Amino acid sequence: LQGFNWESQAKKPWYDTLKSRAAEIQAAGFTDVWFPPPSQSVDKHGYLPTQLYDLNSSSYGNEAQLRECIDVLHSHNLCCIADIVINHRSGWKQDSTGHWNLYEGGTKDKRLDWGPWALVSNDIYDSGGKGSKDSGESYGAAPDLDHSNKQVQDELTDWMNWMKAEIGFDGWRFDFVKGYSPAYTKIYCERTHPSFSVGEYWTSLNYENGRAAANQNTHRQQLCDWIDGTGGLSCVFDFTTKGVLQDAVKNEYWRLRDGEGKPPGLIAGWYPTKAVTFVDNHDTGSTQRHWNFPDDKVLLGYVYIITHPGIPCIFWDHFFDWGMKDKISQLMELRRNNGIHSDSKITILAADFDMYVACVDERLIIKLGNRFDMGTLVPNPTAWKIIMTGPEFAIWENM
Repeated sequence: LQGFNWESQAKKPWYDTLKSRAAEIQAAGFTDVWFPPPSQSVDKHGYLPTQLYDLNSSSYGNEAQLRECIDVLHSHNLCCIADIVINHRSGWKQDSTGHWNLYEGGTKDKRLDWGPWALVSNDIYDSGGKGSKDSGESYGAAPDLDHSNKQVQDELTDWMNWMKAEIGFDGWRFDFVKGYSPAYTKIYCERTHPSFSVGEYWTSLNYENGRAAANQNTHRQQLCDWIDGTGGLSCVFDFTTKGVLQDAVKNEYWRLRDGEGKPPGLIAGWYPTKAVTFVDNHDTGSTQRHWNFPDDKVLLGYVYIITHPGIPCIFWDHFFDWGMKDKISQLMELRRNNGIHSDSKITILAADFDMYVACVDERLIIKLGNRFDMGTLVPNPTAWKIIMTGPEFAIWENM
């Protein structure tokens, strides 16, 4: 569960809201809850952090409220995933030349008290950085960190281990990982041993004449290359599946079968055990809506990702605010009861404009689309029972 949205920072203290939902989250069958960035930040959402050890200045609540929230979620057998923003860091003070490149870590000692030596030297942000060249894409809103520097690595590792040992976090969601080499994510995972780790590697799909191309192999290969770069220690958000799926539900279901007869993202044959599938998040949906799923098709998106391979991530808004809690919970129960997992076997039986039919692990048959007549693909009623239906979908369970 993504445990926040873009406006959660304005609903203080958000940690108390999250804590109050612990029993509901557990009852639905979630395993992990993704928290917003907890540190003091220039922006109210937490994505321009400065004093990383200062957890009392967050818009989401103070350190005591965060600790209590984590404790309550742990008591409900939920793992807590911190949003880790370490590609960049906003300066605390200006140097003598006017560059924002002097840092204060948020403690009485010198931890994370850095200078321009900790920043890359070729940043598009005018930081006056004196470090090595960037190992990824530049981030324009704040100075990029030089992860090749041993002190940067060591002190970030110490902070992350403090977040685990002292605050109680179990794992990481790494923000903007295209900004630095996956080799550094590998280092941080090796040194902190998260229960779960996932990276946000968001790049554009392949487009032809203004439309998403039928072949997205190069896009999903980028995601696979990033996973490989971490030594397989981190999962990645399956942006390929999200992008293709939100076009497919507009009566373009042919998109859900690639040239080899498999799903078009990472969830079968590419990297299903490392693919975190999702419908929307705080960036793509919520009030930002940078690349949102069609509102009237969101439930179809969840029917797909929850019944298919990969590791589904459910967005707070859809579960708690859109009236979909019962339907999503029912889908999650179907997944559990039928043993569907990240590497489940999928056979696509049809992928036309107006209908998609697939069989997963010989346990579930899923039909999406507005075509009523399935022809010979209607499951045999002596072996399959219809278990769930809704607008433009039906699911059968093997008896």
